[in-house]
Amino acid sequence: MNEVLRERARRYHAAIREAVMGKWDPIGVASMPEAADEYDSYIPAIYKLLIERKPVAEIFDYLWWLETEHMGLTGDRQATEAFAMRLTEIPSQLEAATPDSPPSTPRG
Repeated sequence: MNEVLRERARRYHAAIREAVMGKWDPIGVASMPEAADEYDSYIPAIYKLLIERKPVAEIFDYLWWLETEHMGLTGDRQATEAFAMRLTEIPSQLEAATPDSPPSTPRG
């Protein structure tokens, strides 16, 4: 992986981490500093969905699976749908902030 792609991945991972902890946080640990990495294992899959420009429904399905199956929570469908939509804004926000970044992979 070249340096430009590494930097893009780093920026995406940081933005996803911030969003997941600040806007989603299904188990409610955002205020606990010792839990800052609680959701880090989910970031690579979310990154892949975003970089491939997957539809919001596919992102929602992954998040919903995490909440209801993987974590065993009841889930808040409306909040999770809103968060999935929020995640889809990350690529355009990051790419607008850094015009020299390589384009994301087109949907496929």
